[in-house]
Amino acid sequence: MDVIVGGGVVGLSIAWRLARAGRPVTVVDPAPGRGASYAAAGMLAPVSEVTYTEVPLLRLGVASLRRWPGFAAELADDAGLEPGGLDLRSDGTLDVAFGADDMAVLDEMAAYLDKLGLPVERLTGRECRRLEPMLAPSVRGGLLAPGDAWVDPRRVTAALLAALERRGVPVVRERAAGLLHDGDGAVVGVRLETGGELRAEQVVLAAGAWSTELAGVPVRPVKGQIMRLRSPQPLLGRCVRGAVHGASVYLVPRGDGELVVGATQEEMGFDTRVTAGGLYELLRDARELVPGVTELEVSDVVAGLRPGTPDNLPLIGPSGTPGLVYATGHHRGGVLLAPLTTAVLMGEESELAALCAPGRFRDFS
Repeated sequence: MDVIVGGGVVGLSIAWRLARAGRPVTVVDPAPGRGASYAAAGMLAPVSEVTYTEVPLLRLGVASLRRWPGFAAELADDAGLEPGGLDLRSDGTLDVAFGADDMAVLDEMAAYLDKLGLPVERLTGRECRRLEPMLAPSVRGGLLAPGDAWVDPRRVTAALLAALERRGVPVVRERAAGLLHDGDGAVVGVRLETGGELRAEQVVLAAGAWSTELAGVPVRPVKGQIMRLRSPQPLLGRCVRGAVHGASVYLVPRGDGELVVGATQEEMGFDTRVTAGGLYELLRDARELVPGVTELEVSDVVAGLRPGTPDNLPLIGPSGTPGLVYATGHHRGGVLLAPLTTAVLMGEESELAALCAPGRFRDFS
């Protein structure tokens, strides 16, 4: 039996794929679906989020985005949902600029993406507002990444839990307190917080920011606060993002009128408090992009902990300790990279597996 420690979108996806392959599997998580995945906006945007130093991450993201339509269709079917039940949309991301400096940055990014062979479209301010009429009049231009997509992560985790239940996969709603080892040091299961034990042929550590509590992984929590607003009609037709007051802010629309505004990035350890300052900054910056957000109803505020690594690449694959596999450290890309993560662990992405191999860090235990 395989034991998956972690019930976020990554851990649940792995359990689902293993169950589909006919392997016995059990998930261990005290609150499945309520971790970083619950706080995520669900952007599947490897192109618009690329930076000059993260080309390997871009390669992973582009490969995973290609897998998302098939992943979503299979999951919806397994979970008993109608097609489109995950609210997967692919209308692109619009990155907007306000001043000459912002425009210069977008010009440089457009040239950079062109060299990488990634399709983007340079737009004037008028063209941006033609696409999104609710944008601020002060928007001077933008960059459209037409291939970017987004999904509702809460629907995804709910569907994964439903699919696992339909396949009879046990979900143990307890915290894993430690790993079990045999006399040779191999991992042979997990010890539960209540004192019970689960024996396993393989343990997959997909506990996000909490992975470091169970193994010596270089994963740290990166706090992100996020808001969900609601209106009778959708305010935007696609994801919109921009740099305001030196920080990036994004707005992700849902088909039901919900608008997700995020997200802060704070090095605050395991602090998951929602703060007035964090929410103020989100609303202030979102209002610069789309003034109408201040008229919307606040439907939810939440803080989550992204699992960050030193190089911002995930840790996927054998840990170096027999019986223990890592699937953690996805930082801000857990939802995007879930299909690729399962593919790597199932042996379907051998070329890209080297980019996220845990062995690149020597201090693993």
